[in-house]
Amino acid sequence: MCLMHFGLTTPILTLVPRTHAAWEVDAGPDELRQIAQAADRLGYHHLTCSEHVGIPRDVAAIRGGRYYDPAATLGFIAAVTQRVRLLTHVLVLPYHHPLAVAKRYGTLDCLSGGRVILGVGVGSLKEEFELLGADFAGRGALYEDALRALRAALGRREPEYHGAHCDFAGFIIDPCAVQARMPIWIGGRSVRSLRRALEFGDGWDPFGFSAAQLEDLLARARDWPQWRQRAEPFDIVLSPEPALALDDAAEVEQARELVARFQRMGATALNLRFRHRSLAHYLELLERFAREVMPFT
Repeated sequence: MCLMHFGLTTPILTLVPRTHAAWEVDAGPDELRQIAQAADRLGYHHLTCSEHVGIPRDVAAIRGGRYYDPAATLGFIAAVTQRVRLLTHVLVLPYHHPLAVAKRYGTLDCLSGGRVILGVGVGSLKEEFELLGADFAGRGALYEDALRALRAALGRREPEYHGAHCDFAGFIIDPCAVQARMPIWIGGRSVRSLRRALEFGDGWDPFGFSAAQLEDLLARARDWPQWRQRAEPFDIVLSPEPALALDDAAEVEQARELVARFQRMGATALNLRFRHRSLAHYLELLERFAREVMPFT
C-alpha cells in the first residue's frame, strides 16, 4: 500500500449549506489558530483554503457565501504553525495572470519555509467570471496555457515562457518559491481534470465523485498512456464523503475501513471533514483520528 497523508478541509473558511456546523458561523481568527496549531502538533499533512471572489446571491444557497481569501488566510496559518502544509483547494487559475500567482504564492512559500501546495482548477461559475472580466467560454485553453506558464515560473527569479496566451521574459520575480518544484494539484469533477493532472500537474485533487465512481475511474485511468508513461511521482488526493463521525468505537472502526478503501484505490492523501458540534468537539476529533486511525494506515 502507498504512504497516506491526512489533510483537513479547514472549518470556518467556507460555509457550505447543509455541511458546516452552526458554531462556525461566528468563529474567526482565534478558532482558526487553535485548529491550525492542533493540526500542526498532531502531524496532519495540510490545511486547505478555497477561492471565490464573489458568489451570486441565488447561488449561495447551494455553494455558500463565505470563502476566505486563500493567500491571506494561508499566510495567517503559516505564521502560527511550523510544519503543516498550505493547500489552495482550489485556486481558480483563469482569474489570475500566472506571474501574479507565482509571485503571491512564491512569496508565501518563501515565508513559510517551502510549505505551499498549489491546488488549481478551471472554474465553473459563469457569473463570477463575468464579474471579474474573465473569459468563461475560452477558459479551458487559457487554463492549460497558464499551467505550462506556472511550471515555467514557479521557483525562478527570472522566468521565461512563450505560449499561446501567456508570454513573458525579462522580468524579475523576487521573492520566488523556495521549493525546487512546488507541487501543483489539479482539481475538478470530471475525467478531463484527471487527464490534465497527469499531463500538467503533480497530483489530482477532485471533488464531487462517489467512492464507487473514483474506484472505477482510477482503475480505468491506469491503462491510459499518460499514466503508464509517467515517470514523476503523482499524488491522488481524495475527499471522503460524508464527513467522518468518530464519537464511539464503531465509528472509529468505520473510519479505519474507509481510509483502507481509499488507500486500496491508490490515494496518497485525504482531505478530511469531521462531523462536529463545537470547536472543542472538533479539536477532540482531531486528537482521536490522529491517535486511533492514523497509526493503522
